[in-house]
Amino acid sequence: MIIVTGATGQLGRLIVEQLLTRVPVDRVAVSVRDPEKAQDLAARGVRVRAGDFARPQGLAQAFEGASQVLIVSSNASAYGGDPLAQHRAAIDAAKSAGARRIVYTSHMAASPTSVFPPMLDHAATERMLEASGLAWTALRNGFYASAALLQLEQAMKTGVFEAPANGKVSWTGHADLAEAASVILAEEGRFDGPTPPLTASQALDFAGLCDLASGVLGRPIRYATVPEAQVRAKLEAAGLPAARIAIFLGLYRASHAGEFAAVDPTLKQLLGREPTSMRELLAQKPR
Repeated sequence: MIIVTGATGQLGRLIVEQLLTRVPVDRVAVSVRDPEKAQDLAARGVRVRAGDFARPQGLAQAFEGASQVLIVSSNASAYGGDPLAQHRAAIDAAKSAGARRIVYTSHMAASPTSVFPPMLDHAATERMLEASGLAWTALRNGFYASAALLQLEQAMKTGVFEAPANGKVSWTGHADLAEAASVILAEEGRFDGPTPPLTASQALDFAGLCDLASGVLGRPIRYATVPEAQVRAKLEAAGLPAARIAIFLGLYRASHAGEFAAVDPTLKQLLGREPTSMRELLAQKPR
């Protein structure tokens, strides 16, 4: 049985939907913090189990009967939690349940030397997986395109986007990454260890994004480079905690260092088509 964690989140839900097109429903179960939010899946025959990375004692039952466990990376750091402790709990529970493989949603820039803080957690989790004794696959996902769309929202209204120095990013859609994950789960063993970067076919910096958005919207969005200190001051004035500011500014620093610039054909090969372009995603965005 394939157990999908985080199945009521954006990526996890999409993975389940895609997985159900590839394997029988009786081979799919989900582990979620609130089973009530997954009742539509239960109505379709998916086994819904209560499981919370922050409560390890309940994970053994949630993962019971697993052949593979998909661990969607924790966002615990966003609310002051410890994502590595949660990942450790999930890995230990999968091993105790007798799972033979763990698939983990990592990132293309996972590295212990990254200047983007989440990449340190991804790299540390991959080391845990390597030491677990289980077969494992780390999905080296491209940077979520939704992050770029979120940052562009205000600029689409004002016509101006200000950012520190930055570099190209392989912005990649959630739906494409979910489909690729479902293929890898359904065809177990296709990748051992980290996958190649799972990216769309184009990398764009924020100036390029603004040009692209201008063309899609039919009105200009001007890009302006501003000092990092100026952006930091605005974020501090808005009351963002230091950890969130470090992540926000780390995106610009890491992209400027080229950490997210790789473009690789693996995602296209898994999908059997071109990945959704940033232009298409911008055109789909309500406005």
